[in-house]
Amino acid sequence: MSTFVWNILLALIWAIALGPPTPANLLMGFVVGYLMLAMAWRLGLSHRDEGDEAQKKYFRRVFQILGFLIFFVKEMVAANIRMAYYTIMPLSRLKPGIVAVEIEGMSNLEITIMANLITLTPGTLSLDVSQDRSQLIVHCMDASDPERIKHDIKDGFERRIKELLR
Repeated sequence: MSTFVWNILLALIWAIALGPPTPANLLMGFVVGYLMLAMAWRLGLSHRDEGDEAQKKYFRRVFQILGFLIFFVKEMVAANIRMAYYTIMPLSRLKPGIVAVEIEGMSNLEITIMANLITLTPGTLSLDVSQDRSQLIVHCMDASDPERIKHDIKDGFERRIKELLR
């Protein structure tokens, strides 16, 4: 059985043992189960065989997902603050524009996820992908510094999505 399935089973057992399986109990059970499985794996108490690399990848992947979620929440908060500022500033100072962001070696799934996450972030909208899939066209409420926008997307979304899905 995979480590993820064990983690889910431990989360369910935890939630049922504590009472009604609420989302908070399930989340806490997942965290406790993850820590138990990680300790067992580190101490060599789990069955280490050809699945050892898969277990190692699982423990690393959970931290990557958590890091990505923290990054995305931070981006959402910052974008909402920027949008509030754009709302109260004079329209003459706002410089909306379209920026072409170079995307390198991304699969269709990775491009789709990145485009959707950019669109979910207030103040930006993914418009299109070039025919050869080398550029993502993005509309920004403030495109006064297109190089900064390109850098933020490449170093933020693109890099993290590649790390998470590969």
